[in-house]
Amino acid sequence: MATKRTTIKPPTATAPDPVEPASCQPCGGSGNVAITVRVGRKRRPVGQQDGLCLNCLGSGTAPAA
Repeated sequence: MATKRTTIKPPTATAPDPVEPASCQPCGGSGNVAITVRVGRKRRPVGQQDGLCLNCLGSGTAPAA
């Protein structure tokens, strides 16, 4: 019995998966960072509030260096 000849098709080129931008390191991608609130003459800390991340300016993605 003769062997079958098969042709091998080259793989089709597919589009690469979209790369997600890296998240900002200080805020972890949320765009907000915790700011300590200080009160009184001795400036004692009483709590924290959300503040805008100055590294990414609230976008949550790492800035291009």
